[in-house]
Amino acid sequence: MLTGIVIDALDVVRVERFWLDATKGRTGGLELRFVPTAKPKPPSGKNRLHLDLAGGPGWEAEVERLVALGAKRVDIGQGDAPWDVLADPEGNEFCVLRPGHPGVLADSGLVAICLDVAETDRHAQSAFWQSEAGWHTVEYHEWGVRLRRSPSSTVSLVMGPPAAPKAGRNRLRLEVVQSDWEPGEFRDAGGNEFHVAH
Repeated sequence: MLTGIVIDALDVVRVERFWLDATKGRTGGLELRFVPTAKPKPPSGKNRLHLDLAGGPGWEAEVERLVALGAKRVDIGQGDAPWDVLADPEGNEFCVLRPGHPGVLADSGLVAICLDVAETDRHAQSAFWQSEAGWHTVEYHEWGVRLRRSPSSTVSLVMGPPAAPKAGRNRLRLEVVQSDWEPGEFRDAGGNEFHVAH
């Protein structure tokens, strides 16, 4: 069962405080767990896993609130997209989705975990994460796949292209609880690290 996201941080206290404030504690029952690392995020290239927050009706003010908390506006080639791309204090990208964005079921907090998946890996990744997360497909489109714990769950796992090149260990990783796996770190069908806990 998918229970949370593990985030590497140079300054655990600062990054944890940022995400607690950024999500307003609304994470759909998922735990955000922060672990120390000595390696900063590389200056180029985006993470293969990122989080989406709902901007709500006052999305412009929400973006400004997040910037005041320590986020920075970043350009990852999104162009004129109907969302804003920011990065947390250690450079981890995340999106603020505007009202009317497909699949958003809440006005604030965490609403999606986005995993880069190449189009050729979509079926294998979808099957793997349905099995390990215990979540179910609610949408399957040309842009990717959306899984939810239940149809009304406010957080979804979205898998789709483009897949960022794998450059070292992922700074954000999914965490699952599985009684039939040994605890530790493993890789999914796309080579992305994930944690297993009991």
